[in-house]
Amino acid sequence: MTNRFLPGVPGREIEEVFNVAPGNEIKNGKFDNPASSAALVANTFGFFLKRARELPPLPDCGREVWPARSLSLEATVRFPWSGGRHPVLDCLVTTPSALIGIESKRFEPFRGKKPASFSDAYWRPCWGGRMKGYEAVRDKLQKNGCLYACLDSAQLVKHAFALRTAVNRQRGEHCGLTPILFYLYAEPAAWPKDGKPISTSEKAGHREEIECFARDVTGDEVIFIACSYQRLLEDWTRKGDAEIRTHADAISHHFSP
Repeated sequence: MTNRFLPGVPGREIEEVFNVAPGNEIKNGKFDNPASSAALVANTFGFFLKRARELPPLPDCGREVWPARSLSLEATVRFPWSGGRHPVLDCLVTTPSALIGIESKRFEPFRGKKPASFSDAYWRPCWGGRMKGYEAVRDKLQKNGCLYACLDSAQLVKHAFALRTAVNRQRGEHCGLTPILFYLYAEPAAWPKDGKPISTSEKAGHREEIECFARDVTGDEVIFIACSYQRLLEDWTRKGDAEIRTHADAISHHFSP
């Protein structure tokens, strides 16, 4: 293993991706921080960067057609306008039937939240008739600033709007696919710097907020699925081949997600 990447993970290619992505997480040192969320997701899915077809079906996504056709890290998914900032998904997976945007969290849910902000553009009538749940969350956030202690619901709403845009572009490569927002979260035992435990009540509160958000957006065009890293890696250990099982064990041992 190198300082950044586990065995079998194409580190050079991943560094090239991050060096041109918004955020500059390798150049500014965030990637090498012991609490880095980027390092966790890049190692977890970077293993499949050059062999997307080997990615096992993600939990609760099994009804979609597999194998995956493509997999990219730090993927910008654009809104239906040109200017401004556009969401960056930690990982984007395309299957024959679905566009799956993965948003990964590690320690972020257990840090303080800033009030949400939306520009006027988010109220343009461009989300279709099946995004009422996400739009309702947007409206509540605009009024209250923050809905949850742990869950970054504003970011999830923006990701969902972008995924919806991608599958509705008339000539886009993702046209007609089922849009899925896959929220993947770790439940670390303690903070790496001082060893302070993350309490079971904090983790339970995060899960309750996930469930509440999921209820709010049930039935919308962008399907919301939440999954813990523990469940994902256990699934890979059960269903993957020997190489994938070894990789899952390495992620668990090194990152303790």
